[in-house]
Amino acid sequence: ENGNLVMVTSALPGEGKTFTSMNLAMSMAMELDTTVLLIDSDVVRASLTEMLGLSERNGLIDVLLNPECDISDVIVNTDMPNIKVMPAGHRHDRSTELLASEQMRQLTKELSQRYPDRIVIFDAPPILVTTEASVLAPHLGQILLVVEAARTPQNAVKMALSRLDEDQVIGMVLNKSRKAFSSAYYGVYYYRPKE
Repeated sequence: ENGNLVMVTSALPGEGKTFTSMNLAMSMAMELDTTVLLIDSDVVRASLTEMLGLSERNGLIDVLLNPECDISDVIVNTDMPNIKVMPAGHRHDRSTELLASEQMRQLTKELSQRYPDRIVIFDAPPILVTTEASVLAPHLGQILLVVEAARTPQNAVKMALSRLDEDQVIGMVLNKSRKAFSSAYYGVYYYRPKE
């Protein structure tokens, strides 16, 4: 359910989840017949919104607060025709409650069903720092956990995974790795000698 809704998060801040979200969106938008909506759901820090210069725009929080606010009113076009962005919107003291709300469930259902060819990527906050990612995750179909190579403690990764539903599709991305993988690395998996 909601398989086209993907949450990108991390255990801790600074692991590269926003960078990964943006790169994933650009990569997917290059596929034939695929459009991407990139949503800044890190409503406390809103790095994506700030990076794109959309801090004063209405966004996700405003849609959740005001049922009269239509999704199309807060979606921003980009220079890439297959990528659109929804900013975080204006800060609110009850952002966790809003992301856990029935309005959020309805919004994710609409986003999933309105454009079945669209992938929706949620740039979410780190799981171990705020509760927003944990309450947002059940509304989405897939979770991508960004792990910084040689920095993120293994117990932090395990703790982050324990806060997610084990029945969800959860993938991981190893980010900021300094090790270069040669073709021999892949050969282990794809080459089988004759017996």
